[in-house]
Amino acid sequence: MKPSQMTLPIATLTLNPCLDVSYEFPTLVPDQKVRADHTRFDPGGNGINVGRALKRLGVPATNCVLLGGEIGLLVERLLAGQLDNLVSVRLAGETRINCTILEKEPRVQYELDGSGPEVSRELLQNVTDRLLPAARGGFAVLTGSLPAGVSKEVYGNLVQTLHQRQSRAVVDTRGAVLNHALTYHPFLIKPNRYELELHCGHKLPTLDAVLAEARHLQEESVTYVCVSLGGEGAILVGPENSYHAIAPHVSVRSTVGAGDALVGGLVAAFAQGKSPAEALRLGVCCGSGTVSKPGTKLFHRDDIDRLLPNVEIHTLDR
Repeated sequence: MKPSQMTLPIATLTLNPCLDVSYEFPTLVPDQKVRADHTRFDPGGNGINVGRALKRLGVPATNCVLLGGEIGLLVERLLAGQLDNLVSVRLAGETRINCTILEKEPRVQYELDGSGPEVSRELLQNVTDRLLPAARGGFAVLTGSLPAGVSKEVYGNLVQTLHQRQSRAVVDTRGAVLNHALTYHPFLIKPNRYELELHCGHKLPTLDAVLAEARHLQEESVTYVCVSLGGEGAILVGPENSYHAIAPHVSVRSTVGAGDALVGGLVAAFAQGKSPAEALRLGVCCGSGTVSKPGTKLFHRDDIDRLLPNVEIHTLDR
């Protein structure tokens, strides 16, 4: 994907970043020390991952992040060259450490999330004051968990403010934080199947069930709903139609960051004026390229060139 003069501004927000440490083991043995086959250290946080994906697509973005302590400094060093424009706001305390453990036999993935430092109202105001002008007339990506001290209404309040500034909000979160954001009608949300089931309160065992719930949510609260479906690809429901992208076959190494890569592809395409079907194709391609990589390593540029023609798009009846 080539940079374009027509690309609208994009800004990402990461309130609860982390250092991602990932280990791959042949087999875990209870109460015994097992040496990892592979170990990785990556900068983490959903907004950071979206920004990294945009960078790999050649689409500029401003990335606003709260970082603290020695771990925060390490995350900042690891981000060198991975983001176009890092706006780092320093805070007291240590940025959290998250851990992914991949057991190869049997194949199981465990994800452990640490707790980050508390964020004051002043620091929150500081970082959002950087975000809002960077997204004016374009897109703001509000994604990830919230640190201690931040209200569950923060994303909803930002969606409302972004609307007032002629900007579109992309929200990728869950639970009460998502529910409040939906009150102000964001441009795009990206739940996975499980998160959509949590939202509606019942299982969605078939594609038709997912589609019906996504359509209901779209008509009620949001312009576009994208539901990621793992190996089944993703669906995108919007005012004009619904689309199902079938993911190309890849060997799965780690699913961490795949949803963020999907969001990055969607936002990149929408910011360049692409159609919803083209946006979904690029997003699923980015996600598929990411699951083939270890840890939170994202897709490569050549993954996009190789996989994009193999993403099947089906238009679904409303």
